[in-house]
Amino acid sequence: MRIGLIGTGRIGSFHAAALARHRDAGSLLLADAEPERAARLADRLGATAAPSVDQVFTWGVDALVVACATEGHAELVVRAARGGLPVFCEKPLAPDLARTLAVLREVGAVGGLLQVGFMRRFDAGYRTARELVRSGALGRLHTVRTMTADPAPPPAAYLAASGGLYRDCLVHDFDMARWVTGREVAEVYATGSDAGPALFREAGDVDTAAAVLTLDDGTLVTSTGTRCNGAGYDVRMELAGELDQVSCGLDDRTPIASTEPHGPPPASKPWTGFLERFAPAYEAELAAFVRLVRGEGANPCDGREALAAFRVAEACELSRRERRPVRLEELADL
Repeated sequence: MRIGLIGTGRIGSFHAAALARHRDAGSLLLADAEPERAARLADRLGATAAPSVDQVFTWGVDALVVACATEGHAELVVRAARGGLPVFCEKPLAPDLARTLAVLREVGAVGGLLQVGFMRRFDAGYRTARELVRSGALGRLHTVRTMTADPAPPPAAYLAASGGLYRDCLVHDFDMARWVTGREVAEVYATGSDAGPALFREAGDVDTAAAVLTLDDGTLVTSTGTRCNGAGYDVRMELAGELDQVSCGLDDRTPIASTEPHGPPPASKPWTGFLERFAPAYEAELAAFVRLVRGEGANPCDGREALAAFRVAEACELSRRERRPVRLEELADL
């Protein structure tokens, strides 16, 4: 099997290294908008670098991994689908809902195979939480709390093209709210603050956000996020039911300190970022893609699943702008 990978920045380099280690992935063909960067990575991994993105398609591959900047995702996914290539794409498929729907229509029209990168579905803690909820061990679920806190803001250039805190960051929490509970989001109410660094205001984004989601069975979900958590990278999910409650992401590296006299000590080595925290999950999702291409497994996150999470993020952005609750059915025809 020969896999093409487009985009050799931070996440693309991580994916390339994971595929290079995978015994069933075969050979790698790398490309980037900066060919020199792809060549350097190919040299380190024993892969092949293509002089241009176009040549990934003309030289021929059996599957494609799209890990470039967001603005390039839609075109590459559609091009791969039309060429009969199974494709793995980092989220999002497109910067907005209308273009996301257009991509999915194109992929569906040709019967394309598409897996979207929501890596938390492969994290051991989240998978265990899902099993506990689905088994009834927690009883009737009444409250879910999620949070994603980055230790420092991303570069201004990244913010301008990211789609905003809800679409770029909290969309993972929204995916987990659906995936872990097995329920759909019916309504959202969201707000945000841009009181932090000026680059957020300049990008029309917020540095801190909160949303209340009402699921279709009445379960309440609170989701908070920030780009300014100096203590470290903190991603957690708490699920409370009538019988018990559990937490994902709570371990000896969680960057939080207790003020109780007999509370646990502060983390001596807090998580520094998403690649470190979710490294095993990223490896597992690429392994799942290889199995999918080989016809040995089901699709763990297809375009429809990605669309559902993105729709919640879009509803939150609309709620924040218009300062009102938004029902998901309002976005059904977009």
